[in-house]
Amino acid sequence: MHELAGLARGGDRMTEGANCMGAGPALRSFVLAVCTVLATVLMPVSATMAAESISSVTTKFDSKRCRHTPGRDAEDYGSWGCAGLDGIGVRLGAGDQRMQVSFGRDAASELAARQTFPAFNGVYEGTIEWRLERPPNAKPRPFATILRWNVRREDDGRDSTGRVLVVTRLNPGGVCHVGYADARANTNASQLARQIADEMARDFQCGKDKPVVRGQVSAGLNMPEND
Repeated sequence: MHELAGLARGGDRMTEGANCMGAGPALRSFVLAVCTVLATVLMPVSATMAAESISSVTTKFDSKRCRHTPGRDAEDYGSWGCAGLDGIGVRLGAGDQRMQVSFGRDAASELAARQTFPAFNGVYEGTIEWRLERPPNAKPRPFATILRWNVRREDDGRDSTGRVLVVTRLNPGGVCHVGYADARANTNASQLARQIADEMARDFQCGKDKPVVRGQVSAGLNMPEND
């Protein structure tokens, strides 16, 4: 501002009604320099925002309509193969009144196929929220899922009243739990789960990094242990 005031007082003062094109060479040079600096600062920000464009798509599943493979013993209920987004398979596994949910071509061998809650739980049907990133000039790619599980609380009777949003990362790089948000204890549980997915899932290392719990946790609800 001081430089502009000095220019206005000097020999390069613009005449009344003159525009920038009619400004003196010193003023034009100053304005050009400012524009160059702003472009240098803002272009990386714009590029980053474009590269991190994230959206959601939802799909539903119901184990009754999925392909069932029976288990081998009484406490092995078998597995179900369900359709997911864009050909990504959804695998449900169940046994001993607990379930596992995994994704992808090799879902059965992924870490997620062995991850569950310590208490009895179930997710035989539900709505999957797929978090997608949209790289510049490329098709959106799902990198994480969010799915609500029904989980038994310590003071529950026959029915499970706990509700937990489970965030799972997708391939490439492995399929495993990234974090959890208690849907009953947090009114913003969906937002918390999306934060976990967007901030952590893509760089999360299955088998090395530990899943996180965001927000409050209801009394009597036990989250998976991070051994």
